[in-house]
Amino acid sequence: MRVFVTGASGWIGSAAVDELLRAGHEVEGLARSGASAAALEAKGVRVRRGDLDDPDALRAGAEVADAVLHLANKHDFSNPAVSDAAERHAVQVLGETLVGSGRRLLIASGVAGQAQGRAVTEADASPFHGPDAPRGGSENLALEFVDQGVHPVSVRFAPTVHGRRDHGFVAVLAAVARQRGVSAYPGDGTNRWPAVHRSDAARLVLLALEGAPAGSRVHAVAEEGVPTRVIAEALGRALDLPVASVPATEALEHFGWIGRFFAMDLLATSAATRELLGWDPTGPTLVADIEAGAYSA
Repeated sequence: MRVFVTGASGWIGSAAVDELLRAGHEVEGLARSGASAAALEAKGVRVRRGDLDDPDALRAGAEVADAVLHLANKHDFSNPAVSDAAERHAVQVLGETLVGSGRRLLIASGVAGQAQGRAVTEADASPFHGPDAPRGGSENLALEFVDQGVHPVSVRFAPTVHGRRDHGFVAVLAAVARQRGVSAYPGDGTNRWPAVHRSDAARLVLLALEGAPAGSRVHAVAEEGVPTRVIAEALGRALDLPVASVPATEALEHFGWIGRFFAMDLLATSAATRELLGWDPTGPTLVADIEAGAYSA
């Protein structure tokens, strides 16, 4: 297949592109900078210049593709409304371009906030609807295109997609620990974060592209929930810092914007995904990655 990929040079996207190429697919990647374009070209990826604010580039890429893999996101946590609006508009453009074609549209989503008080499953429909919702309600928007002759699939990623050179949530927690001089966790540290190694997430993307049914949700979750105290203790050992509890009511003050996420209990399962696609995560655990120095540099 010829696959058009947004976020092709990103943390998850670059690993997913490698999997696509190894599987024999032709890849065209959206690149917003010269450095991203050069990195993609070095892999043998066709480059289309543009970004999420360029509907013409999105439309043109989707028009000539056999499948679209949408992994880009602005991730502007200081102004989430900007990221949410861009995400919704991008999914709208890509979906409308594929109407009536039967072609695949895979979008990135997350397990956070999908259910309360229990593990999120693939059967749980997203509670986020409309442009003012997290991610602009893009998961529900994408899945609605199943009734318009598109083959949409939502790939829900764990909040922690870890590995060496990760610049996501755990890297931010490590930076906060260095700045504060203590590796902290909220409350009693029993709230949990799902996790998946980057290599396992990339393999799941390929499996979902090739085999997930239209309208389905799949979970890139290897560990259903790592207690935040365990994460903080591993960071403390890796960074040679003391470990301490911070009252949950002070999480935002101590951790900054990431405190809102770190204080949540985000248990999620991927049992249905493993059975559906034969996905078997084999990468290191989050704690193993931390202890191996992935966040110590």
